Amino acid sequence: MNFAEKLKSLRIKNKLTQEEFAKELNREEDVIKIDLTSRIKYNPLDKPNLKPIVLANRLKTILLLFNQNNSESYWLDKAEQVLTECIKFCRMYNDGYVDFSELHKLVMFEDYYKSKVEVVREKFLKGELSTSNEYELLSCMNFFQKEFFSLDSRTLSILKSEISRITNIFVSDYNVSRTFCPQKNEINFDGFDEVLDKGKIVVLNMNIAEYKNLSKIIAAYLKLDFQTTVMNRLSNNKRLRKSCFISDEYHEYVTNTDSDFFAQSREAKCINIVATQSYTSLLNTIKEESTVKVIIQSLVNKIWFRTDDMFTIEEAQKLVGKEEKQKSSVTISENAKETNYNFFVDAFVSRDSSISESYNKFTQTDYIYDTNFFTQELKTFSSLCFLSNGFKILKPQELDMIPYFKEEKRENNNYLKGFEVK
Repeated sequence: MNFAEKLKSLRIKNKLTQEEFAKELNREEDVIKIDLTSRIKYNPLDKPNLKPIVLANRLKTILLLFNQNNSESYWLDKAEQVLTECIKFCRMYNDGYVDFSELHKLVMFEDYYKSKVEVVREKFLKGELSTSNEYELLSCMNFFQKEFFSLDSRTLSILKSEISRITNIFVSDYNVSRTFCPQKNEINFDGFDEVLDKGKIVVLNMNIAEYKNLSKIIAAYLKLDFQTTVMNRLSNNKRLRKSCFISDEYHEYVTNTDSDFFAQSREAKCINIVATQSYTSLLNTIKEESTVKVIIQSLVNKIWFRTDDMFTIEEAQKLVGKEEKQKSSVTISENAKETNYNFFVDAFVSRDSSISESYNKFTQTDYIYDTNFFTQELKTFSSLCFLSNGFKILKPQELDMIPYFKEEKRENNNYLKGFEVK
């Protein structure tokens, strides 16, 4: 029995937890579970190889998840600039180490910034700063003293409010701070290079209902970190190993950058498996229909369950295509030689009349699956599948899905790895 068959039999036999799964398959040591109770310490901002503007742009991307109206680009662009300068400055006084708590204090408290200026001043006087650090120090000082702290109180408050959306949670909760803002020597998960080299499994175990904002921030950051690592390995000609990105409730974490990654990730041997409530849910998050369509078309295999969302239905119908369907019409006509109006019954009365009926058949091009199929005919655990075997697209068809908790007795062999043809 190979790995996939063993995994399938285990899932059907028992409703296993992640830990039990890994133990049964001898992968216990390969699972990196990130939550607020595990021993894993992860700092998303500890990326000394990335430029400050790249890290700040990631944070701006995450900020977009919290903005219902993305048209206010001025505040987001300005917040990105503030974060860029904060990261530069923090690296100078903190030996290259940056975390969310430091960013929060630099942005929110002017006195804290001034105290760190004195620390950097001492380093400058002792000659501990390189030429590039001296240049960045001058840039930071000019920005903070001549621009940021000189803003009017209303503008400054709005900028602080935007940035504190993603920094405040890391300083207001002890467990969050301990897990995601650890000391440098406490970090035991620093990114996906080792994960991809050794085939490990990273699991984010954080219920979005309980940790809504934190879950969005960490999930989106992990996703961006993973995507950057995968694409860097491609550009750096490193040995490519097959990898997989899996996300449930994908509409909660989708970002504009996914369209570029999905379009290029096949070359890097990365498989992307995402599940969302509807296409409109994606559109509700990123606000751009063209970006949503790029993401959808980059995912070759598609499985549609019953839905009432017309955007999803229309896109599925267009993708599956049309066919010629036979339709028929019936016409009944009456002819009379003499017709009079009867005032008593208030109606026309015909004499010597004849009735004829004509039956007509014709073909008309129409969608293969109509709207009623998606809204009414698809049953629970049934789906319409648009699949590829790697060489060609298979004919779209309705399939019965086999849930892991339902043991199926297959009397025939007409099934395909979790799907059963109707």
